[in-house]
Amino acid sequence: MGLLFGDQALIETAHTADGEPERVPVERLLAETGIPRDQLPGAQVIAVVGDDGQLKRFERA
Repeated sequence: MGLLFGDQALIETAHTADGEPERVPVERLLAETGIPRDQLPGAQVIAVVGDDGQLKRFERA
């Protein structure tokens, strides 16, 4: 899991430009993974990335 910063998570994938993390709403991670917010820090999450390099969805690892 990336860094939680307020209501956003900073996520890095092999497709993020120049090492800049992708900003993702925490609510999206909660909705897509079902992980409770208090358990999100340190959780293993899989970012599903499409052929275009865009984040499609998140899943529990």
